[in-house]
Amino acid sequence: MFSLRTTRPNQPRRRHPLSASVQARLRSTLLWAMLAFVCLTMLAPGYAQEVPQPPTASPSSLQDLIGGGPDEWTSPDGFNSALQIMFLLTVLSLAPAVLLMTTSFVRIIVVLGLLRQALGVQQLPPGQVLTSISLFMTILIMTPVWTDVYDDAIAPYTDPQVEMSLEEAWTAGVRPVRHFMSRQIQIAGNDEDVMMFYRYIDTSDTQPYTFDDVPLQVLLPAFMLSELKLAFLIGFQIYLPFLILDIVIASVTISMGMLMLPPIMISLPFKLMLFVLVDGWHLVIEMLLQSFVPYT
Repeated sequence: MFSLRTTRPNQPRRRHPLSASVQARLRSTLLWAMLAFVCLTMLAPGYAQEVPQPPTASPSSLQDLIGGGPDEWTSPDGFNSALQIMFLLTVLSLAPAVLLMTTSFVRIIVVLGLLRQALGVQQLPPGQVLTSISLFMTILIMTPVWTDVYDDAIAPYTDPQVEMSLEEAWTAGVRPVRHFMSRQIQIAGNDEDVMMFYRYIDTSDTQPYTFDDVPLQVLLPAFMLSELKLAFLIGFQIYLPFLILDIVIASVTISMGMLMLPPIMISLPFKLMLFVLVDGWHLVIEMLLQSFVPYT
């Protein structure tokens, strides 16, 4: 059996013959370590002062960086520059939306949204899918317009051999877009929308004879209103067959006494089957494409 060993209190313990030398070495090692620590502590502030500090801008350079300070901001030139910067940032943030509003995107996305509601599926297809389809169709329809904009305005303005001012480039670039919007409004028969906005900014009895006489700030909202009218008209034509199907299924379920069963749960499979059998996507996209007047 194993037992714990105990030292006898009356007998002195024997020391190892190397214990004295080991203790001496330990004392010398500790002494050198303390000496090195003291030296490093004394030299640390000196090295800390020699570390290169990052350059800090002086008050004058900061004022130059931010535009000269409050005194410069409130001056006429500084205030004019601030307004120009603010206007530029606003234009850059709103430019994509404004450009889309001058295209066929509005009509397409509204019709596809009404189609999704008519089917009774609120999340299918997802909004990203409908937006992507609308963008691709917009690119297809607007390619001739954008080609003329590039050929008439962007290419000559960026060509160093052609002298064209910014105002001339703007006029040449807007002309194809104005022609596209004017044609869509005219074919849809929504000329009254143009006159409504025109009478709002011009209270005189003068009326424009052609669309070229209509200012751009009048033509843009008139075009959007015309697109919404036509999109709702197309959406009604798409909505009507599904509405009739809902009414028929609701009347059948009520006549069978199934009052607690929502008719939409039964009509949804029939709607999807009808939409697939008649090749609904092809018909809707074809109707949308034919609703736009080709750009010539």
